Amino acid sequence: MKDVKCECGHVNPHGTVLCEACGKVLDERERNNKELLDMRYEGSARRSQTYSKTFIDKIWNFFSSVKVGVWLIIITLLASILGTILPQEMYINLPADVYYKQEYGWFGTVYYQLGLHDLYGSWWYLLLIAMIGISLVICSLDRVIPLYKALKAQRVTRHEGFLKRQRVYGVNENIDENDIATVKQHLKGRRYHVREENGDLLAEKGRFSRWGPYVNHVGLIIFLFGGMLRFIPGFYVNENLWVKEGETAVIPETGEKFYLKNNQFILQHYDKNKDKTFKKAIEMAGDVVKNYQSNIVLYERVSQNLPGEKPKLEKVKEYKVQVNHPLTFDGYSVFQSSYRSELKQMNFLLTKKDTNQTFGEINVNLEDPKATYDLGNGYSVKILNYFPDFEFDKNKEPTTKSRTPNNPAFIFQMTSPDKEPETSFVAIKQTIEPFGDNTYKMAFKGIETKNVSGFTVRKDSSLWAIILGGILFMIGVIQGAYWNHRRIWIQNKNGQIWIAAHTNKNWYGLKREIEMVIKDTKLEIPEDQLQRENTDKEGV
Repeated sequence: MKDVKCECGHVNPHGTVLCEACGKVLDERERNNKELLDMRYEGSARRSQTYSKTFIDKIWNFFSSVKVGVWLIIITLLASILGTILPQEMYINLPADVYYKQEYGWFGTVYYQLGLHDLYGSWWYLLLIAMIGISLVICSLDRVIPLYKALKAQRVTRHEGFLKRQRVYGVNENIDENDIATVKQHLKGRRYHVREENGDLLAEKGRFSRWGPYVNHVGLIIFLFGGMLRFIPGFYVNENLWVKEGETAVIPETGEKFYLKNNQFILQHYDKNKDKTFKKAIEMAGDVVKNYQSNIVLYERVSQNLPGEKPKLEKVKEYKVQVNHPLTFDGYSVFQSSYRSELKQMNFLLTKKDTNQTFGEINVNLEDPKATYDLGNGYSVKILNYFPDFEFDKNKEPTTKSRTPNNPAFIFQMTSPDKEPETSFVAIKQTIEPFGDNTYKMAFKGIETKNVSGFTVRKDSSLWAIILGGILFMIGVIQGAYWNHRRIWIQNKNGQIWIAAHTNKNWYGLKREIEMVIKDTKLEIPEDQLQRENTDKEGV
């Protein structure tokens, strides 16, 4: 499409409503209009309002709509709300397809099939975030580039129609050259940038505030980009790691490069006799934890190992991990987040029920129990089955929920020289003899426990983008909220002094400033045409 040349000689892009240089109305439909000019984008040609033929034009026009951007945000917020109804996949222990159906029935199945179980990692949620980012980019480019060009090309001397249709406009019949000089000095004193052309003045300040919303958009785009970086493997890590005392475990998401050994877990409580400052609080609350601490050693694998081969590790550092005092290395942080005590060993006595006579003790390592325990003199105990985390399934058959010994149960076979082997099912506070009353039983003697430290492993390589985006967002908010773009035109037209003014907000402040500028001159305060029109309508 051809560009439009104004009578002032400036060539404007097709679709321009007001000449970028002189402000003359170029749109035939607007020429006879007496209403005030829409100065939001200086009447510049926006691509979305000019081109609509090609497929690219249609995509551009769709995403340049503010309504589309608002609806995308609303849909994303609604999806985020739906994601909070049921626990996310990261907080459950069973396979997602099994858990949601088992716990929530048909609703859980639908929830899982829609991808709400892993909302923030689902492809359609990422697509929504990407579409919001695209909308912000296109909305900004569609407006900021034409606006920048129009403000850069504006001349001092403006078309009469442009001045007449400004909200603040007035005509002065009395001309005094000294008044113009006085006004010019006042404008400079109020930090206006004053340009002069053929005796006409254009005073302008605060143009940078017009870019506030676009700086705001840039900040949002960078913020969204930082959020999407978190879905790239390795950029964001937030994993739980449980390590038993004396054991070494690979640190997750490090590519089996780093290992952590838990030497000791320490739990300390406040003593009301020693910590008298907290005496009343301790008496009211009972035991109050003073310190969670794990003494750990960080190792780094020094060479690649074959599958099944024990890795060769090199000690990096020893550290005492406490709450709010994490171990940091290679961009990772290891926090002390929790602890628990796990059953390590259970001790039983083979006992004759009627006499309570014992024939030996077995110590069952709950992590790696032996199959048979020989007690001598013809007495032995064999473990036929072991359920570390015992429960009954739907068919009333014993099973285990996990490999962690939270609720251990055993099926023992007891052999003695005077009886046929007897079978007994033994769980905590529960003994079942499936083949009738036994002569012998496995009497519980005691347990041994082991502390397990709970760590949170974190790494956030996207944090810089989120922080930068947040800073730019706030700069844009402040830039657009606390300053405003003000322009005052003072021009000699047909032996008269015309005064017109425009601001993007705070019209009261602009009018007060004009009063201060024309003080000590014979010039009259220009009229607020919008206020006059409203007064006339009320009068009618």
